[in-house]
Amino acid sequence: MAKLAPRDLAQVLSKLPVQSSENVIVGFDTSDDAGVFRLSDDVALVQTLDFFTPVADDPVAYGHIAAVNSLNDIYAMGGRPLTALSIVCYPQKGDWEILGSILAGGQAAMNAEGVVVLGGHSVDDQEMKFGYSVTGLIDPARVITNSGAQPGDVLILTKPIGTGAINTAVKNGVADPETERIAVETMSRSSADASKAMVRLGANACTDITGFGLLGHAFEMANGSRVTINIDSKGVPLLPDVLDLISRGMLTRGDKNNRVYVGDNIRIGDGVTAEMRSALFDPQTAGGLLISMPETAASEFLREIDCSAVIGSVSERGGYLIEVL
Repeated sequence: MAKLAPRDLAQVLSKLPVQSSENVIVGFDTSDDAGVFRLSDDVALVQTLDFFTPVADDPVAYGHIAAVNSLNDIYAMGGRPLTALSIVCYPQKGDWEILGSILAGGQAAMNAEGVVVLGGHSVDDQEMKFGYSVTGLIDPARVITNSGAQPGDVLILTKPIGTGAINTAVKNGVADPETERIAVETMSRSSADASKAMVRLGANACTDITGFGLLGHAFEMANGSRVTINIDSKGVPLLPDVLDLISRGMLTRGDKNNRVYVGDNIRIGDGVTAEMRSALFDPQTAGGLLISMPETAASEFLREIDCSAVIGSVSERGGYLIEVL
């Protein structure tokens, strides 16, 4: 399921009346991963919601990935998830055993993170969709937003990218089974440890990479932080076969939408191939965290979190919000 085009969505949200509350620490106006509402000087709620069409043939894996994807938003803020409510769109005449497996996969993933599924809501829909609304707690003084990146920081990505292209290939029956297996395994991996490590090591900013792709979410971080983000395309980890699949046309509508969203705020070097450009704009599901942290803390983070990689740096704001080499 493709997300609404980010530029169109931003235009709609910009026309909504301004909400005034001294307890709102993070709202939707900054395009962050979750909302944060202060309950007291020491405690705040962190809340998010996400759901999508199937990204795996195995219903248990689909439920698991949906849970991980929703939890990622809480982890990107540095929060601790506590409860979840499921969101189910399913055909009335569908196979109920399949739905049961989806719910079981999601609940198992939530429970493994110490999260309790309290209930949910369902509607009759011919197109299956599933996900969660998640609520957690966070220290108001330690909220990590997408708008705190500092010049001199390094950028770390905790998962390889390419799930959009691979999922498209799976739907078209052209994905290698091993490539599909690795993609499902990657999407199923929790970001809990990465979140705890970045909070402890003093990360300045974070966002999780989902529907807007690496460059779309990097654009939001650069814009909110008023900096320029520099990305070394050769340092960005990719899932297997991604560039080959992209060369064969395995792209989603999100590729075009994300390019339009970033617009002319980006400069991409001539040495970056067309396939790599698409990979950088490729919408992700349950993607990794993009973390901006001081260089002095990066080496310890990399030692602790497997598969993480330095993919760039942050500099003073220049002529472009993003520079890709």
